[in-house]
Amino acid sequence: MTVTPGNERFSDDGSRPPRAVVGSQISQDEEMFGAAFDGGVLRRFFTYVRPYRTRILLALASVLVFTGAQLAIPLLIRFLIDEALVVQGGDQSLLLLVMAAFVVVIVINYGVSYLQDCLVGLTGEHVIFDLRRAMFVHLQHVALAFMDKTEIGRMMSRLQGDVNSLQEFLENSITAIGDLVLLVGIIIIMLVLDFKLGALTLSVVPTLLVVRLIWLPRARVAFRGARESNSSTNGALAEGIHAARTVQGMGREDVNFALYSDRARQTLLAHLRSAKFAQAMIPIVDTLTGAAMGIVVVVGGAMVLENTLDVGVMVAFLFYVQRFFDPIRSLTIQYSVMQRAMASGQRIFEVLEVPLAIADKPDAADPKTVQGEIAYNNVTFGYARNQPVLKDISFTVKHGETVALVGPTGSGKTSITSLLHRFYDVWDGSVTIDGTDVRDYAKASLGRHIAMVLQDPYLFTGTIFENIQYRTCTADRNDIERAARTVGAHDFIAGLPDGYDTLLEQQGRNLSLGQRQLLSFARALVADAKILILDEATANIDSYTERQIQIALARLLEGRTGIVIAHRLATVRGADRIVVLQDGRIVETGTHAALIEASGLYARLYALNYASFDDIPGDLLQRVTGDKART
Repeated sequence: MTVTPGNERFSDDGSRPPRAVVGSQISQDEEMFGAAFDGGVLRRFFTYVRPYRTRILLALASVLVFTGAQLAIPLLIRFLIDEALVVQGGDQSLLLLVMAAFVVVIVINYGVSYLQDCLVGLTGEHVIFDLRRAMFVHLQHVALAFMDKTEIGRMMSRLQGDVNSLQEFLENSITAIGDLVLLVGIIIIMLVLDFKLGALTLSVVPTLLVVRLIWLPRARVAFRGARESNSSTNGALAEGIHAARTVQGMGREDVNFALYSDRARQTLLAHLRSAKFAQAMIPIVDTLTGAAMGIVVVVGGAMVLENTLDVGVMVAFLFYVQRFFDPIRSLTIQYSVMQRAMASGQRIFEVLEVPLAIADKPDAADPKTVQGEIAYNNVTFGYARNQPVLKDISFTVKHGETVALVGPTGSGKTSITSLLHRFYDVWDGSVTIDGTDVRDYAKASLGRHIAMVLQDPYLFTGTIFENIQYRTCTADRNDIERAARTVGAHDFIAGLPDGYDTLLEQQGRNLSLGQRQLLSFARALVADAKILILDEATANIDSYTERQIQIALARLLEGRTGIVIAHRLATVRGADRIVVLQDGRIVETGTHAALIEASGLYARLYALNYASFDDIPGDLLQRVTGDKART
């Protein structure tokens, strides 16, 4: 049966309807067909199938038995008519024997069909589970340089849609073998039963092939247009939903609705066009089936009247003709499924082949504790070759010391901290902790000894308790509550209906930004790391909350080595030392008082009386930094 795209079943070219896109519109290359066969993709894919090869072989055997039973039914009918009913007025004992054979075939059909579905479905789910897990584990360890260049929507498409395409291919491949055997079996049996009638019946097949050769390219264009139009419309829908606050705030409802309506109408027209092509094959296939059956009835009937053909043979031919076009249609679908699977497999294995650029050395150090003394030694680094972001950076942070990094946007502050955690590796020079290069530490060790609090705290779906405990599973409720009290978060948590057991919505949206930041501070405190990095952690907090945070920070940094990135000057004044950056270079270093007395860039910016470097107008900042460069 042929159905239109937009239904969950297949259209005649085997293509699935467009998938919905959430949050990001998948680019067109994610939707395209690939080569019909790719040996490399199949070899990689079957490494995941191999552990389940026993189930696959049993499923294949079940399919072959099922196909054999399907081929046997018309032969039983032929035997029933010619041997049990027609000969000598009928043979009741033979009739009972044929009926018993029918029952056996039906039971076998049911049993092997059930076994096949269970085995193939179970194996497909396990293989896809293994593949998804392999992708997720790999993505957890790839370098951030790869993630920086990767669109999240496209990656989600690979984890979901592309993996599903491989599952579909696996499950349908077994069936395709059965369809091929069924098609060949029908042809052989018809030719064996009566070669002349069989050849005449099969004469309609070239007509179907010619029709499909003309129809398929045009249909593919229509189906692809429907998928791409649907992706565009879903992208607009997702964008409108995600930006609902902005849309309503700017009064764009009517304009957005008009734009969406236009895209939706284009999608409607594209789907109507693809539906016409999908439905066009139904009457053609039905006509050819009718023509083949007509040949059997007319030619076969004449042969029966001439006593050159048994009635049972003609009836068997009718049954075989009725089934003949089903495997042809199914194999056409499998061809398109394979095309899609080859393209999906290539994209998936591209992800699995992304090198783990930041890998541990075989003898990587994994100390239980560190003192926390940090040194940057002539560090040069950039995200693109020949475009350095940091240039010959050198400074030291002693154990228990807090150093603040300040400077205009783009001066390299966050890059410095990223190198310490080894999210990236330096080009030249070295970054050391307690005199040991960070490249000689195990990454897991760096994760234990370095805690980070970012400008936009990420909270996970779960309770407040679970989010504060995220870095360590050993912290009990007393530890969690103590950390929350230290950073000033306990009062607002206690005021919630469920306290620490309050469930957070996606990314903690049911809390204010300041409250989410306080939870991230508590999480860092519970981690009890010797090195603490605060990357503009107070940038989005109101002045009242910031005053509370300043007190909490003093306790949080006590006995720890701290690197603080902050644009707010109030945050950095209390640092033991301030490092001033400009264009990837250190231009000044010293205490707040010493820098003011030096009358350098820091003093010039501070004298503008702005609360934050980010608040300084671009032209004014450029003028001040330009004056400093000339002096």
